[in-house]
Amino acid sequence: MFGRAWRKCAPRSLPFARAGLLGSGTRRLFRTTTLTANAKYPATPFPGAPKSPLTTKMDFFEPSSVPPRPTYHVMDSSGNMADLSRKPLDVTNEQVHEWYENMLTVNIMDSIMFEAQKHGRLSFYMVSAGEEAVMVGSAAALTPTDVITCQYRETGVFLQRGFTLADFMSQLAANHEDPGKGRNMPVHYSGKKKVNEHAVASTLATQIPHATGAAYALKLDAQEDPCQPPSVAACYFGDGAASEGDFHAALNVAAVRKCPILFLCRNNGFAISTPVSEQYVGDGIAVRGLGYGIPSIRVDGTDIFAVYEATREARRRALEGGGQPVLLELMSYRISHHSTSDDSMAYRSQAEVQTWKTGHNPVTRLKGWLENNGLWNEEKDKEAKARIRKSVLRGLVEAEKKPKPRLSGVFDDVLMNKYPEEYDINSHLDGIKGL
Repeated sequence: MFGRAWRKCAPRSLPFARAGLLGSGTRRLFRTTTLTANAKYPATPFPGAPKSPLTTKMDFFEPSSVPPRPTYHVMDSSGNMADLSRKPLDVTNEQVHEWYENMLTVNIMDSIMFEAQKHGRLSFYMVSAGEEAVMVGSAAALTPTDVITCQYRETGVFLQRGFTLADFMSQLAANHEDPGKGRNMPVHYSGKKKVNEHAVASTLATQIPHATGAAYALKLDAQEDPCQPPSVAACYFGDGAASEGDFHAALNVAAVRKCPILFLCRNNGFAISTPVSEQYVGDGIAVRGLGYGIPSIRVDGTDIFAVYEATREARRRALEGGGQPVLLELMSYRISHHSTSDDSMAYRSQAEVQTWKTGHNPVTRLKGWLENNGLWNEEKDKEAKARIRKSVLRGLVEAEKKPKPRLSGVFDDVLMNKYPEEYDINSHLDGIKGL
């Protein structure tokens, strides 16, 4: 019976043979070749892996055979250049001063707001301690026209791009000056109009495919109007979000459609209480980009110069040849609790946290560089911290005094009000008056 079935099918030529890829006769498809040291083999005809050579050696690709990806850094832990032979930093002293002040601002604001929540003045808060350089350094390498989507620990990105203390406090206090109209949880800032940064959403990883869509739109806009400033989409997310399906779908679409986008993963070691050792077995997040054909790099996220340089270069690459995605894995450690709803001492030790807080602190590291170059001292540091602390406290008090949004605003932006013809309002008791 098998023979009859084979004879019935035999006259039909394979598509590879019709295309002339197999030479004379279909049997060549099953021939093997003996490996020699310098032999070159033609690519297989399989569309799923057109560049894969044929081999008679059954060779499984073992992860252990590939060395871990290195982590790019510029400074050592004391703020000195790790490579004295490298070219000078392409930044001004004024830029570094601004970065340091913004990092201090995030750090001090986080400390005050964390305590304010404990006193009942806020319902919720999330701290960025340990990740200040990731946020400020990457944001400094982007342009105002770049479209930003983020998770919920990107306070430094908002600040570096122009959000003020008054903007932060209005959102935290949910007063009528909050661009989000007081509807969102604290730290879920809305900055699209002011700093081109979309509103923060709690739903994990949903911003990643959104960013891919934004990048594709930017690509099409650039094709229609080549004179406009070249822009990328930049998407921030954590290592936990990289375990979501949205991450993989977004990277694959971005790679296939060649979207100009930066995927910036904050690998801080924890997805709330789940350590990375329980999230993945492979070599982190950066290597995942390679599987989708995306250029990738791992960077020391506690080194602001490394973050800035890597992000700037990634942006340049993302705009090459009509666009392509780039993945950056920014390594750090979440010194703080996940949020005010979390007690991280339940799943890690105080000694572990203290090691990172004192030995790998991004704020202390940049301060060391400033001091090593004669640009900073303890007196200036104390003055700056006192001034920032005073500004944050004053901003919170002022924001709390301002009225909440008007009550009728609860119906603003509701689709029924904007598109009444789409809804059968009169099928409800009292129609529109029922509101």
